[in-house]
Amino acid sequence: MKDVRMREGLRACMNCGVCTAVCPAAEFYEYDPREIVNTVQSRDDEAIEALLKSDTIWYCGECMSCRPRCPRGNAPGYVIQSLRTLSQRLGFFVESEKGRQQLALKRTVGDNILRTGYCLVPKGIDPSLHPEQGTVWQWIYDHDTEVYGQFTPCYRKEGAGALRKIDQESMDELHRIFEVSGGREMFDTIERFSDRKAREMGYENGADDRYMMDVFSKNSNEHY
Repeated sequence: MKDVRMREGLRACMNCGVCTAVCPAAEFYEYDPREIVNTVQSRDDEAIEALLKSDTIWYCGECMSCRPRCPRGNAPGYVIQSLRTLSQRLGFFVESEKGRQQLALKRTVGDNILRTGYCLVPKGIDPSLHPEQGTVWQWIYDHDTEVYGQFTPCYRKEGAGALRKIDQESMDELHRIFEVSGGREMFDTIERFSDRKAREMGYENGADDRYMMDVFSKNSNEHY
């Protein structure tokens, strides 16, 4: 309850269901933000723990359609964000298929931020991880300098402009932000709990590349 997103996102829910009515995720998944907020309001530790271990909290797309429409000024999306953070801190995220995908997110987008300063760069979108991009993307990936060099003279080089190489001073500052804000600790926590779960699931080497790819690519097709 000390999470600022919880304080901002949950004031006085009256369970009207407007958030669920406008939620895109609720249309496609067995997902009901009204029920989640109701569970949190109940202060029922067992029910909240079940939420933290479930796929449910990972269905939210964080579009925040719920926020401007709530007649009581709540933001269920913020509540979901705080539940996700708590699930990560306690290691409960590894108990669900969608939760385990946090490792893939950390090793792709997360590590890419620390390595390049960007969430995504062309060379970070590995065709082997994104077969849906097709053969055209493979060609662009192999000829990225030629392609993006037509749009900016500083592609992967120091200078000013889009897709430039981030200077070392800025990268050092970025790393300090991750340290001070707890981002680095969160990444380490995701790795630690993922490694433990991987060994429980029979991966002898823990959260190695094989486990990461299985987490990244496999889907039980039960998320409806």
